[in-house]
Amino acid sequence: MRLCCEVDVVSRHLPALGLKSRGKGVQAVVSLCLPPRGNELQSGPSRACLLISTRKDKQGTRYELKENIEQLFIKFVDEGKATVRLKEPPVDICLSKANPGSLKSFLSASRMAHRGCDVSIPLSTLKPVKTSEFENLKIKMVITSKKDYPLSKNFPYSLEHLQVSHCRLARIDMRMLCLKNLKKLDLSHNCIKKLPATIGDLTHLQELNLKDNHLESFNVSLCLSTLQKSLQSLDLSKNKIKALPVQFCQLRELIHLNLNDNELIHLPFKIGQLTNLRFLSAARNKLTNLPCEFKNLSLEYLDLFENTFEKPGVLPIVKLQVPLTLLEACARTILSYR
Repeated sequence: MRLCCEVDVVSRHLPALGLKSRGKGVQAVVSLCLPPRGNELQSGPSRACLLISTRKDKQGTRYELKENIEQLFIKFVDEGKATVRLKEPPVDICLSKANPGSLKSFLSASRMAHRGCDVSIPLSTLKPVKTSEFENLKIKMVITSKKDYPLSKNFPYSLEHLQVSHCRLARIDMRMLCLKNLKKLDLSHNCIKKLPATIGDLTHLQELNLKDNHLESFNVSLCLSTLQKSLQSLDLSKNKIKALPVQFCQLRELIHLNLNDNELIHLPFKIGQLTNLRFLSAARNKLTNLPCEFKNLSLEYLDLFENTFEKPGVLPIVKLQVPLTLLEACARTILSYR
């Protein structure tokens, strides 16, 4: 069995020496291997071991498992993360960016190997890893034509940047929403009409590009999801959106927002809550005015070209028998001159 993921092997002696781990994993293939038996007639359970291979060390480093696992840390296994603590050598093998299903099977098999039981899944042999096996550790994938779109195989789970453009997608492929390490998702120039709420499960998503699709609205559930804490750039230009929900202003980490070429008649009235917003473009819409809270934004770039802004109407003059109070006169002046 082999698992493609990132691995950081941390010696527990480092703190005692006043040293710290790098804290950064490297792409690796982690294998549960069956060492060659010294005697073909030898009986009993297979003595499985752990082999960690990297691009620089394809032969790999071997670790014994039988009665050698001190503890398994699996709190974040659903996020593709786990740690195997060994007794000898005293190291913590930190696994990340793994497929959660494959990781669970791998940990279960490792636990059986530790107990000296026969592992129920096929084991690999102790041989160098091929370069092609590291292809599943791709971080970036760009697909710009329908003929290149993968139909029979999944996207690499380690992807952090995925671009699928000009593929005439009518909806978002659910396989994309299993890529828990995704930071940038570009689905521009497709035919997507609706956004699934499960996009909000991409906890690390920082950039979302939905330019030139057929969207007519923005899902309220996305505004209330984990995107509140991660999403920094959003491109909704060249769609058919007429209004954004009030909850849109909960996406307070937004820095870049592109709303060009839609059918917006107004912006959310609480837009002033987007305190991190620096770049706002809403050209070629149907905006007639700006919400009062707009003045609370700290923008570095603003484009409102070709909107149908209305000139404020002049308030009617009302002749009263008594002079207006100073407060009422000020109020009328403010309303008149906006």
